Amino acid sequence: MKITLTGEESLRLEATSGPLTIEAPSHDVQYSPFHMLGSALGACTLSVLQSWASNKNLGVNDLRVDVSWDFVEGQHRVGAMKVKLVWPSLSPELWPRAIRVANLCGIHSTLTHPPQITVEAAGVESAAIEASA
Repeated sequence: MKITLTGEESLRLEATSGPLTIEAPSHDVQYSPFHMLGSALGACTLSVLQSWASNKNLGVNDLRVDVSWDFVEGQHRVGAMKVKLVWPSLSPELWPRAIRVANLCGIHSTLTHPPQITVEAAGVESAAIEASA
């Protein structure tokens, strides 16, 4: 899999043979924790689409997943994410199914139904700190 950072708030994932690679257009663009979040969503989406395509004998050589996000004004958190599927060889009649499959991604489900998160100090008796919603 190849992850290409396309900006501070976006990236592209493509299926490739060999090890995972992460590329940036310049040294100014760093792989941030928000890129990691986008990568998780994109990799999961790409994975479920590849599995579906394999079962349908569809080619995925030109499949690409673009993920972008917007921050909440005045807060250091993501407020919205967008997944764009680019698959030129996919026939128009299969697009509705492909989009349904993409929505089956477990990371997509996790982000739309967020888990409760707790932070604890290891080896110290302290009350857990719950992340606010």
